[in-house]
Amino acid sequence: MLNRIDLRSSTDGHSSRRDPRGLLPRAQLDVSVAVERIRPLVEAVHEHGFSAIREATEKFDGVALERLRVPAEAIAAAEATLEPEVRAALLEVIKRARKVHADQRRTDVTTQVVAGGTVTERWVPVRRVGLYVPGGLAVYPSTVVMNVVPAQEAGVEALVVTSPPQASNNGLPDSRVLAACALLGVTEVYAVGGAQAIAMLGYGSDGADESDRCEPVDVITGPGNIWVTAAKRLLQGRVGIDAEAGPTEIAILADDTADPRHVAADLISQAEHDPLAASVLVTPSLELADAVEVELAKQVDTTRHTERVRTSLTGEQSGIVLVDDLEQGLRVVDEYAAEHLEIQTRDAREWAMRVRNAGAIFVGAFAPVSLGDYAAGSNHVLPTAGCARHSSGLSVQSFLRGIHVVEYTEDALRDVAGHVVALANAEDLPAHGDAVKARFA
Repeated sequence: MLNRIDLRSSTDGHSSRRDPRGLLPRAQLDVSVAVERIRPLVEAVHEHGFSAIREATEKFDGVALERLRVPAEAIAAAEATLEPEVRAALLEVIKRARKVHADQRRTDVTTQVVAGGTVTERWVPVRRVGLYVPGGLAVYPSTVVMNVVPAQEAGVEALVVTSPPQASNNGLPDSRVLAACALLGVTEVYAVGGAQAIAMLGYGSDGADESDRCEPVDVITGPGNIWVTAAKRLLQGRVGIDAEAGPTEIAILADDTADPRHVAADLISQAEHDPLAASVLVTPSLELADAVEVELAKQVDTTRHTERVRTSLTGEQSGIVLVDDLEQGLRVVDEYAAEHLEIQTRDAREWAMRVRNAGAIFVGAFAPVSLGDYAAGSNHVLPTAGCARHSSGLSVQSFLRGIHVVEYTEDALRDVAGHVVALANAEDLPAHGDAVKARFA
C-alpha cells in the first residue's frame, strides 16, 4: 500500500547515507501556482467586499449568503444543543490547553546596559486577530480551541473566528464549531471559508448592513487547504500569518520495538484528514515495515473513510523510508521536518530530544498524534510541507510583539556619543552623528 524508498547502504559497500532531499515522499503542491489562481478572487474581495464573498461562497460552498456574521442567537443555540459528551470533551480540552499556554506568556524585561542607560523589552499583544477554522471534508471544533486559547492568553483584545458555511446547517458554520466559540466567549463569528475568508480578514469587508461589517485584522492564524494557504501567502506583509499550514502530515521514526498495530493506526489517523495527507514511516527494521503493511491492509478496510485513507496512503506524499539505523533515520526525519513526528523506539525520549525539525514531537507508544490533536494540552496548529525547519506551531508568542523601549540619561548618551559618531561617519550617514552632537553643542 505504501511506496518504499530504500536509503540503506547498497550491497556493493557504497553507503546510501546521502542527502535525502528530493528522495523523500512529498505531495507536488505548488503554492505559488495556487497563489496566481486565487489572486483574482482575493482582489475581488478587496475591491467589492460582500458581493464578491457572496459570489465565491455560492460557487465553492453551494450556499447563498444573506449575511457574513453569525447571529448571536445562533451561537447561543449551538451551545444549548451541544451533545453532553462533546461539551465535556471540549471543556477538558480547553482546560488542558489553557494550562499549557498560560505558561508561555512572556514577561517584560529591563536590562541596565550602563549606568543611566536601559533597554526594556515589552511584550505587547496584537489588537485584532482572525482565526480560521476549516470545514471541508471534516469540521474542527477542536481547532477553535487551539486558535482561541493562545490568543486569549496573550491578551488579544478582539478575536474573530471564520469558518465555512454548511448547507446542512442553514448556511451557518458547523454547530459544534459555533458551540466551541460560545464556550470560549467568542461572539464575532463569520460564515465564510476558503480564500475569500482570508481576503475578508486581511482587507476587511462591508456586509449586508453596518452591523455585518468585518474590520481587517492584524494577524491571521489557522490551518486550511492549499487555497487558504495561498491566500495567506498573498496577504503576508499586509497581515501577519502563523505559518503555511497545508494538508496534514505524520512521520514516524520507529525501530523493531514498535508495535505495528500502533504504527499502522497512527498512519491511518492522519490519512483520514485528506486524500492529500502525508503518512511516512522511517525505520531501519524491514520486519517492522512488512508488519505495518500487513496491519494497514487489515485496518484500512475497516475504517470509516476507507477510500480517502487509501488515496492518501498510496499517494506520492506517503511511504516507508528504509534506513540503515536510527542515526540515519534521525537525519531523514530532520530533513523531512514533519508537522507531527512520532518516536517509537528504544530510549524514545533521548532520540526525541535530538530532533531539530518538527512541528510537534510525540514520544513513545502512548503519545499518539491524535492525543495532541485534542487533549494533550499542546497546540495542533502546526507548520507543514517542511516549514517546521523555520516556523513554529501556534502559541501565545504568535500573538505577541517584542517592543524595545530605550531610556538613556544625558551622561549615558555623552559616554557613548563618540562611538555613535564614528560609526555614523563610517557608514556615510553624518547626520546620524550630528543628531547626537546637537545635544551637547
